[in-house]
Amino acid sequence: MDDICAHITDVVANSVSAGAKKVFIFLEKSTIKNALHLKITDNGKGMDEETAKKVVDPFFSTKTGRKVGLGIPLLKGTAETCGGYFNLKSALGEGTEIDVFFTLDHPDLPPIGNLKDTILILTVSNPEVDFLFNIKNDVINFIFDTEEIKGLLDGVPINSPEVIKFLTNYLDEHLNFI
Repeated sequence: MDDICAHITDVVANSVSAGAKKVFIFLEKSTIKNALHLKITDNGKGMDEETAKKVVDPFFSTKTGRKVGLGIPLLKGTAETCGGYFNLKSALGEGTEIDVFFTLDHPDLPPIGNLKDTILILTVSNPEVDFLFNIKNDVINFIFDTEEIKGLLDGVPINSPEVIKFLTNYLDEHLNFI
């Protein structure tokens, strides 16, 4: 994967495939801690203990018709290559949490990527899912809560053109710190 946003998109696609209606994405870039921390939590169908252990194997996939699943193993490998760690917790009927740390100044750490477009694409292509993005650095903490936004829209779909335009401008204005 070219950047951290590609990993986020892949994990969220897994969450949506697992029936998640709420997905929490936490991303912290801290020069003080010399760490990039990514945590994605969902309320999808979750996995049993055996499946949760197998998903880090690139020759295992929960998707029918596929014999390999590279997203999670690549994320784990990137974290470990970059002096960090990968942890996955899941329970059937409860959802899944993926918690990943990377050493920020590691030369092999991929760039974060286009976070604004990632948030927009996930939000507008999955209007039935509520996303809570918590993006922070050492100074700023930005929260983007689609459940709250949908409440303010008073029935206007979050993926309508006028809302997409507003969200694009809003994210351009508020997400330039990461």
